[in-house]
Amino acid sequence: MLAFTRSFAVVGVDAVPVTVEVDVAPGLPQWVIVGLAASAVREARERVSAALANAGVAVPSRRITVNLAPADTRKEGTALDLPIAIALAAAAGVVPTAALEGLAFVGELGLDGSIRPVRGVLSMTRAVRRGAATLVVPAANADEARLGLGDAASRCAPVGGLADLVAALRTGRLPTAPLAAPRAGDPVAPPDLADVVGQPQARRALEIAAAGRHNVLFVGPPGAGKTMLARRLPGLLPPLDDDARLEVLAIHSVAGLLTPDRLRSDAPPFRAPHHGTSVAGLIGGGVGPRPGEVSLAHRGVLFLDELLEAPRHVLDALRQPLEDGVVTIARAAHTVRFPAAAQLVAATNPCPCGLLGEPEASCTCLPSAIARYRARLSGPLADRLDLHVRVGRVGVAALAGVTRGEPTAAVRARVVAAHARRAARGAAAPERTLRDDGRRALVGAAERLRLSARGWHRVLRVARSIADLDGHDHVDATAVLEAVAYRPAQWAGSAGDGRPATA
Repeated sequence: MLAFTRSFAVVGVDAVPVTVEVDVAPGLPQWVIVGLAASAVREARERVSAALANAGVAVPSRRITVNLAPADTRKEGTALDLPIAIALAAAAGVVPTAALEGLAFVGELGLDGSIRPVRGVLSMTRAVRRGAATLVVPAANADEARLGLGDAASRCAPVGGLADLVAALRTGRLPTAPLAAPRAGDPVAPPDLADVVGQPQARRALEIAAAGRHNVLFVGPPGAGKTMLARRLPGLLPPLDDDARLEVLAIHSVAGLLTPDRLRSDAPPFRAPHHGTSVAGLIGGGVGPRPGEVSLAHRGVLFLDELLEAPRHVLDALRQPLEDGVVTIARAAHTVRFPAAAQLVAATNPCPCGLLGEPEASCTCLPSAIARYRARLSGPLADRLDLHVRVGRVGVAALAGVTRGEPTAAVRARVVAAHARRAARGAAAPERTLRDDGRRALVGAAERLRLSARGWHRVLRVARSIADLDGHDHVDATAVLEAVAYRPAQWAGSAGDGRPATA
């Protein structure tokens, strides 16, 4: 007897519809799974057989053929366990085939018949909303599915065990009562910028970076506060709107990293991978492939501490994602695209010992060692870092004082106002708001620093963000000169007084 169910396979961050066909025919007992199934999918026959037996469903001692259509799309993961089991139960006559009409199934099976959560459910809900199916999901994925379905949340049926699902299909009573979708709101307060002592120029640069979502590099000795500053950037950014939140959650769901806290949060993501991360871990790839750290930081912040401890070829892999906001991974059979509009924040020491340029300390590094250390940051990648900021050591008097800096809430209010001003301006190019004195200052800086075309436009974008923060409709020479002061120069040899390296 032949029966089929509907399901989905995750390709990149998208869900591709899959039809699971099961044929039970006379012959020697044998399982065959075809349709470009990966090893985890082929192993489903062992899980499905044990789960059905422990759920009270007898597996026919016949030849069982499972076809996963379309057969030219590779299927990964364990989400096809449940649809294979239900199709087999229908082919064996345990479940009426009419009960499967309008249903799609996803879920991993335990040997005891339990239904375990799978990754990518949020992507699958997009495909469900375009059709008219009801999605049967593991109970642990229920909140994720309800959130993705939105107004169509009643088309989600959460189930916890295979025996219960078989009984529900036989009686036609699926658990489709709507559950409350998780509401947005970050349950954990972000670190407060007021905790950062001193560093007025670094704080100003962080505010500019938040206002225009600019990439920033902090350079300074160990313990100067570079990491503290970076970890406070997400708290300055506006919360994600509904569309952006769902986009971020879908990426985390595909990666299998969607936690309950992330599901309830509307804060921009913050990712801080180790400097030993591989290219595939940073950009994405592997068997599947799966999103990397730059995609997990989509619409949020990617923080790379100890930047120059990472291999140069790993860092250079970021050049295209930073420019395009997307990662394209090409394989022989298919091409996968991952969103990667992340804001890069990096931190590094000025030299291997970390003391170069400090007025009260002596650098012990050889010039050749310093040159090799700096060379790990290529010119093209440095050109994509809009703000290069020298972070000097904080004096003992400042550390011992009781005066706190401006809190995150006050700075975020200015940043949100700057975002609103930019949104109200629409798609108008920054050049249209450049005053004559600002244009002269920009031309002079471009000639003096030999700015590339990219450098020209990035200086202009930073100057536009400065003007937005200051409440100005036009970009004047003051904003341009401040933006130019953050351009990459010989930052490693800059004075250690906390000021940005100037041209």
